[in-house]
Amino acid sequence: MTNTTATAEGQPPERASSLDQVILGNPSYVWRFGQERRLEMVRRYLNLEGARILDIGCGLGAYVRRISEFTDQAYGIDIDTPRVVEGAENGVAHLGVALSEHLPYADASFDGVLLNEVIEHVGNDRDTLREALRVTKPGGKVIIFAPNRFYPFETHGVYLGKRYVFGNIPLVNYLPDPLRNRLVPHARAYTKARLERITRGLDGRWADWRVIFPGFDNVLARKPKLGRVLRSVTYALEHTWLQRLGLSHLLVLERT
Repeated sequence: MTNTTATAEGQPPERASSLDQVILGNPSYVWRFGQERRLEMVRRYLNLEGARILDIGCGLGAYVRRISEFTDQAYGIDIDTPRVVEGAENGVAHLGVALSEHLPYADASFDGVLLNEVIEHVGNDRDTLREALRVTKPGGKVIIFAPNRFYPFETHGVYLGKRYVFGNIPLVNYLPDPLRNRLVPHARAYTKARLERITRGLDGRWADWRVIFPGFDNVLARKPKLGRVLRSVTYALEHTWLQRLGLSHLLVLERT
């Protein structure tokens, strides 16, 4: 359960190989445009200055470190102990180990909660969101980035029998559920309707929803002109119906 953006958001592909990484996802090893763009989106809904913020599935703590530039009350939890320890050893404060379905915090403890590419990996996504809302103050925001089922590539790789194939695999998410889940048993992908189902009845209302495209950091590093074109075109599409082909849902829940 870590911040997972795979190669679409600029993760070094050579770092994603172990079974644990496949199951839990790849943390943000580097901070680049894709991560900064997401943080700017978070800041549209949350005033980070002096706020108490929790990053669920923090991995190495990249977002906690960056949010700590705005507040000294940035916290992160993850189920992966070695990554939490590594993040702490690299100077990120307020990291801990916990299950997302059972957060070790009192009710209404935080002004805002971030789940960046996390709910697709947890044991129970609905219980995770229930807990996120529980620890959020009334009027506070839970900001969720989650894989879009209609993105043309599956960024978590696939299993072909017992063999795992890493990379951005085309068209997998367009397959029927039984086949898609057989190829990608380690990560969910969401439609808007599925997000509506898992949030129905929780103590939060939909404050905003949209679909966003990736940062294309790896593409830009190899082919700058192509990367700039992809950003220009796809970010324009985010303001049209074709946003539904984007990489990730951005869902903002307001604690009621």
